[in-house]
Amino acid sequence: MLDYLSLQGSTEYPTFLTIFYTIVLAFLLSSLIAFTHKITSRNLMTPVNFLQALILMAIVSATVMQAIGDSLARGLGMLGALAIIRFRTTLKTPRNMIFTFASLATGIACGVYGFVIAITGTIGFCFTALILRYSPLSQINSLIGTLKFQLPISADSNEIEKVLDQFCEGFRRVKYQIGKNKKVVETVEVEEEVVNYEYQMKLQKLETSKIIHANLKKIETISLVKINFENNSEEV
Repeated sequence: MLDYLSLQGSTEYPTFLTIFYTIVLAFLLSSLIAFTHKITSRNLMTPVNFLQALILMAIVSATVMQAIGDSLARGLGMLGALAIIRFRTTLKTPRNMIFTFASLATGIACGVYGFVIAITGTIGFCFTALILRYSPLSQINSLIGTLKFQLPISADSNEIEKVLDQFCEGFRRVKYQIGKNKKVVETVEVEEEVVNYEYQMKLQKLETSKIIHANLKKIETISLVKINFENNSEEV
């Protein structure tokens, strides 16, 4: 096995043992990448399909590179064949895209028999990912929340913004919608014009939202106060 680590160039007609070692090494290294993604991800549940894709991608890319070898004609033919396939899967985070590219690069390195490059690069990539996971760069420094409330059309939001300015790290208005609301006045149902507001706010601690909610409830004109927090976890 150690003799194959010294191979740096692809051969035109590899033996069965060489092909076998290449596929096994691509499988082991891509499994290491998938395992690293699982333990460093902030997702509560990591999609199993994505982890399987990381492993299978390395094997496929290694097989393709072995099939091409040093032949330019094979490379052009493979390029034309792959151009027919349209990949429409969208990766929502750059981090998942990097892990996908790492698995692809590992398979390519194994496919051209650059075993030392594949092993060293994979170990270095996984080790760096572990360091970043437990470094300050991976910490969530703030919480992004959404505040929704309703005011009569005659009232303004200056008093609400003073409360947000006091307790939030930052905020901005994202919605201003005029509508009508029904209410009962002396047993008579009447309609009044209201304004639905939506603010996006950034907080340092979750407990601060309770303080903001309590202060907003003291304002007589405000109604339908709701505070929600976005999911800051990663998505595939």
